[in-house]
Amino acid sequence: MLDTHIVSAVAVVVSFLAGYTFGNKITGKDAGKGGGDASKTTASKKEEENIFSDFGGEYKMILVVRNDLKMGKGKIAAQCGHAAVGAFEGALKKTPSVLRKWQHTGQAKIAVKVENEQQLMEVYRTAKANNLNCCLIRDAGRTQIEPNSKTVLAIGPAPNQVIDMITGHLKLL
Repeated sequence: MLDTHIVSAVAVVVSFLAGYTFGNKITGKDAGKGGGDASKTTASKKEEENIFSDFGGEYKMILVVRNDLKMGKGKIAAQCGHAAVGAFEGALKKTPSVLRKWQHTGQAKIAVKVENEQQLMEVYRTAKANNLNCCLIRDAGRTQIEPNSKTVLAIGPAPNQVIDMITGHLKLL
């Protein structure tokens, strides 16, 4: 019988690698073709990219997990995988230069917890108000929890300093 910690870790890694590979294929194929959205540069995209221009150094992604749902380790791993892939895809479109910096600084992902949906949504609203890339996961409800439950929020990738202003008070999962 496999240890649930190993299964959980493998699920997170596989989910993220699938998103990472998918993202690389998209950017690699579209990079030289001048006809898609990738070639369109709008003022708002440039503005979003420049939000973090004063920040150097390390970048990370935070995965905020609801503790009150009492999800199993495998369920948490799957939900975190969904959130990480979703945040990666969002950053690929919205803040590709920030995404590249994160990729080149180790792709740190930190899991923290909140005690209920209200706290999760408070963190989400604060992150959005600070123009951070976010991906809020709602579960389909096929296994352990009720359908449409908000389970995990991914924030970033973004500079550590910026994310810490919003999530620095949360405890590690």
